[in-house]
Amino acid sequence: MTSVACLGEVMVELSLDDLSPDTARVGFAGDTFNTAVYLKRAAPALDVAYVTKLGEDRLSARIVSLMDDEAIDTTLVLKSPDRMPGLYAINTDAAGERSFLYWRENAAVRTLFQRPALNLTDLSGFDVLYLSAISLAVLPERDRRALLDWLPGYRAGGGRFAFDSNYRPRLWPDPGTARATIEQAWRATDIGLPSVDDEIALFGDADADAVIARLNNWGVTSGALKCGAAGPRPLDGTTPPPCPQAPKVVDSTAAGDSFNAGYLAARLTGATGTDAYFAGHDLASLVVQHRGAIVDKSLMENAR
Repeated sequence: MTSVACLGEVMVELSLDDLSPDTARVGFAGDTFNTAVYLKRAAPALDVAYVTKLGEDRLSARIVSLMDDEAIDTTLVLKSPDRMPGLYAINTDAAGERSFLYWRENAAVRTLFQRPALNLTDLSGFDVLYLSAISLAVLPERDRRALLDWLPGYRAGGGRFAFDSNYRPRLWPDPGTARATIEQAWRATDIGLPSVDDEIALFGDADADAVIARLNNWGVTSGALKCGAAGPRPLDGTTPPPCPQAPKVVDSTAAGDSFNAGYLAARLTGATGTDAYFAGHDLASLVVQHRGAIVDKSLMENAR
């Protein structure tokens, strides 16, 4: 059984909308967490683990319970005695576009490599490690540097590294630090799942072709460049398959996260690159038609 470790931050989500501005739904989400949930749903045969640090509070307990319900391995979910998960509020307008407010500066995950600490050797046994630029940004510089410096040895031992450049400027001390860190991650990547807007914003590429050329130059030739409504672009330079647009976009919160999950689920269970593009696109198209980062499991079951 192929094993996948998804590393990052899961937060408490307060979901608001313009139609009901005085009420909020409480949920749990985070980019790599969303991908972990959808990955396990899309490919139950995969052994999917989530790697993070939470607190000893009730909301942290609910997050772990959710992981258990989704059959996600929680062995590497550590607990801080004096910190809690981060919090964010998301407002979705009538067009499905969203805006965010965050409270995450003291989130437990920022101490992932501090006592009680995750040891990098704990990740060595996984076939695939998946994380994003957000996973790196929430770590102290010393810890993210240690993680990136560890990657070449992990890959030399047969592990594969999958990466999504979810670039959030507010999480980084400055653009230069973000560029240097994310470039180092890209140069160690086996499966790339970037978003064109993030790449252009950070690296100043002229267009999608320039993004692909730069990533190819850094050795990233496997994966897909997410281009929003235009559909994904293969990173290997082949002609992209035409993908139909979602009938209606209600909430685009987890569009990229769910695409990554569908793509990885297909690739890691033996599908071709083209089939993986369609799997990612189909899952994202389903997710954006419903509110919330993680849609009800029955919606995916009914779509099979």
